Amino acid sequence: MASQPQSSTNIPAPIDFDSIKKLTTTEAKAVDQLIINELSSDVVLINQMGHYIVGSGGKRLRPMLLLLSAKALGGASDNHLLLAAVIEFIHTATLLHDDVVDDSDLRRGKESANAVWGNAASILVGDYLYSSAFEMMVRTGNMRVMEILSKTTTAIAEGEVLQLLNCNNPETTEQKYLEVIARKTAILFSAATKLAAVIAGASTEIEQGLAQYGQHLGIAFQLIDDALDYKASKDELGKNLGDDLAEGKPTLPLIYAIQNSSESEAKTIIDAIKNGDRDAFNEVYAIVQSTKAIDYTERRADEEAQKAISALSVLPDSEYKQALTLLALFSVQRNY
Repeated sequence: MASQPQSSTNIPAPIDFDSIKKLTTTEAKAVDQLIINELSSDVVLINQMGHYIVGSGGKRLRPMLLLLSAKALGGASDNHLLLAAVIEFIHTATLLHDDVVDDSDLRRGKESANAVWGNAASILVGDYLYSSAFEMMVRTGNMRVMEILSKTTTAIAEGEVLQLLNCNNPETTEQKYLEVIARKTAILFSAATKLAAVIAGASTEIEQGLAQYGQHLGIAFQLIDDALDYKASKDELGKNLGDDLAEGKPTLPLIYAIQNSSESEAKTIIDAIKNGDRDAFNEVYAIVQSTKAIDYTERRADEEAQKAISALSVLPDSEYKQALTLLALFSVQRNY
């Protein structure tokens, strides 16, 4: 791949995500086939919903991270492919549960599963995907794999509960917000890259370095997601603008805007968070823009992306290491 700038602070050329994705085309097809096979059930609704969610788009970023990390360490084995599917199952299960908790009706530009089939079906199929993921990971015969993924799913659940506690709470601090996204989002990124090293039998240094890469990348990714709720168009975002505000989520753009606006402006945001007031979106949006809260959020994301890139120093140079670097830059460049 062509050389790219190493710092997003210098306005790098747009990252070609598709060119990165092509590096794992063969392995990704094998993972997709695994996913299709594992979704096979004599319960028709499970087949319908599973294929609807898994086939509804998305970047398949977490499995891609695992595969690129594996290839950077010498190649992707059958167990790497299996765990890439496991990671995608866990991610998909969290999306099903998230959309029920958030009462979302749109996911990746399509009707969410709970909008199509209802909340009860979404929760139960999410549980099925979790169970299937654990059944699959047992096949590796590796206790460390099971330890890492069991701790990961526990941390994700804790992050979900923490986020629920923070909802409609305008006193949420930046530290508390970062604690939520570290558990809820970044931990699965970190598990994906760490597992690649575990299966490859890599050194502790490489394992820890890849885990740190995934953690920082996951935080950067979520920071940009939260910035996009006050920046992107509905078509780019794949969900309704103002969803975070309607759900009373005190994300970093709002936390920063409250701290850096006038008393009356801060009250507007505080009331909107408390009441989950989507109708206040335009007014809140204007305050977020005037306080440069998006710029601040993007700077924080860039810092995390640079930390992720630094963590890759444990890897030997290769096109796969370069691709992981570019993914960190892409995470803060994207508008969807």
